[in-house]
Amino acid sequence: MVFREVSHGRTADAVIAQIEGLILDGVLRAGDRLPAERELARNLDVSRPILRDALADLETRGLIVTRHGGGTVVADVTGEVFREPIVGLVRNHPKAAADFLEYRREIDAVAAGFAAERATASDKERLARIMQTLEAAHREKDFRWEAELDVEFHVAISESAHNTILLHTLRACYRLLTDGVFYNRGLLYGHADSRDRLFAQHLAIHDAVIAGDPEAARAAASAHMTYVAAAVREREDEGLRESIAEMRLELTAARLDGRGRRPRRVPDLAAAPSPITGSASSAAEPTAEPEDTP
Repeated sequence: MVFREVSHGRTADAVIAQIEGLILDGVLRAGDRLPAERELARNLDVSRPILRDALADLETRGLIVTRHGGGTVVADVTGEVFREPIVGLVRNHPKAAADFLEYRREIDAVAAGFAAERATASDKERLARIMQTLEAAHREKDFRWEAELDVEFHVAISESAHNTILLHTLRACYRLLTDGVFYNRGLLYGHADSRDRLFAQHLAIHDAVIAGDPEAARAAASAHMTYVAAAVREREDEGLRESIAEMRLELTAARLDGRGRRPRRVPDLAAAPSPITGSASSAAEPTAEPEDTP
């Protein structure tokens, strides 16, 4: 149970502070549903009117949303880090993808180093469970599930770093990645060699964090993102080459097919060489006009 009894001053402010802390620390994620009013009031050990006041304040500030017939859920505050205008810009400019991967290489290394230093026993248990599930998806060649677990693994690493600014910044990055803003992860998980390398790299990050080795964790995370950047460029180049080759094939087929269907030109028999003499028929020669008689 993530909600604790309010021990000091059972006021709306105390309830607000607890729920804010759970959202800020990443315990409550976008879309997580809060317990029903009666249950939540009991968990917090406050009256229902106090709880209503607290929830009204949180909703006014956009931290929670009440849905008719769907209860109260945590609002999607992570996506606000990158607003739609900037998302639209980076989606249409390839350089942004390279910048994103460069940023990820540095910031993921920081997060992995912090995680190796700060991960609790519960963090490590969670990482181990994600890694076991990731291994099963990899073994079963469930590419879609493996790609989803890829993001979940990196989110868990960032949460294990126990730095709220780092956490929410990276969550925003992972959201864009999940939405396919920067590149299509199918470019990577569609190749067996890439999948094997990605799994080995995730395992190296995991092992370094579990061992509490920040230097190894930073190195593993940096190497992972360096590989991802290179692999994405390679796959995109392959896709571009294939696209160009397909267009050439289509045009060549059209030209050849068009030539095969073109009506054959009827030869000028009068101008054609004689099969006997090898010279043009006399019919083709102009007839000399008679000279005028003086």
